Amino acid sequence: MEMSAILVRRIGAFELEKVPVRDIEDDEVLIQVEVTGLCRTDLKLIRVGHRDLTLPRIPGEEVVGVIRETGGNVTGLREGCRVYVYPGIWCGRCPSCLRGAENLCRGMQIMGFHRDGGFAQYVIAPAKSVIPVPEGLSAELAVFAEPLSCCLNALELAGVGKGDTLGIWGAGPAGTLLARAGGATGAEPFRIEPDERRREIAGGSATGGSMKFDVCIVAVGSGKAYREAIEAMNPRGRLVVFSGLSPSEDILPVSFNQLHYHEQTLVGAYGCSFRHGVHALQSIAAGEVVVEDMISHRMALGNLEEALHIVENRQGMKVLLYP
Repeated sequence: MEMSAILVRRIGAFELEKVPVRDIEDDEVLIQVEVTGLCRTDLKLIRVGHRDLTLPRIPGEEVVGVIRETGGNVTGLREGCRVYVYPGIWCGRCPSCLRGAENLCRGMQIMGFHRDGGFAQYVIAPAKSVIPVPEGLSAELAVFAEPLSCCLNALELAGVGKGDTLGIWGAGPAGTLLARAGGATGAEPFRIEPDERRREIAGGSATGGSMKFDVCIVAVGSGKAYREAIEAMNPRGRLVVFSGLSPSEDILPVSFNQLHYHEQTLVGAYGCSFRHGVHALQSIAAGEVVVEDMISHRMALGNLEEALHIVENRQGMKVLLYP
């Protein structure tokens, strides 16, 4: 069997090609892709590469589809079941896995980076990475589970809860999900977005002014935003390093005396664990985190170049791709 897929053979270029669909192993499932989310990580992967990328590769890490075939050892999953694919394969034995942080597994293999992803008609995944979508939840809402999972991990690491003031730098899809998920915990979110075009689409304020926050999360790759966030922390405030920076600006000055005297905390947040995917799907299905209004573009996989242009120039919110 063959399928249409986006294939990246070298950094900076991709092609829509016909490629063979391999046979599944006994512990795998074959999934017919319904929808794949496009994010800035995909843009970076295709345009400039990524530390975890191996080529050639089919990108796509935000995937929802329907199981069409199950391996001989697979139990608890059936053909015809709609599923979200947690993008990682973890070892289950290293220290990170044993403490529930499999996103930091020493042997992590990420869909769309180390193995083929969802910019295709079909994707193959280990059965252990598959999460059934709650009854009645559509594919295009369920596909928000991956970006929402990353936000839930960040909020968890910062200990965000009822009564916390939450400052979020960036009003794109991640910043909006952080605000909505943070609000669901009882926190009071405030988004800061200097880009006027983005504010017109998503809201937020141009600056935080003199505001101070219990938790600051930077959801945009900007050294300036991190510097502002460090200065905006309350005593015992927490700064979450959610977005990475380019190598040219990832070393920033921090006053350790400030952290010391105000008992402040810096915490990194990268990706998500399997349990965050389960939580994300439940939150979307229950209406605790609303996502439907965040879909700005629905596009065919063959229009990927146009879709990447939209993401690169912040001309929309969430772009969904259909094979």
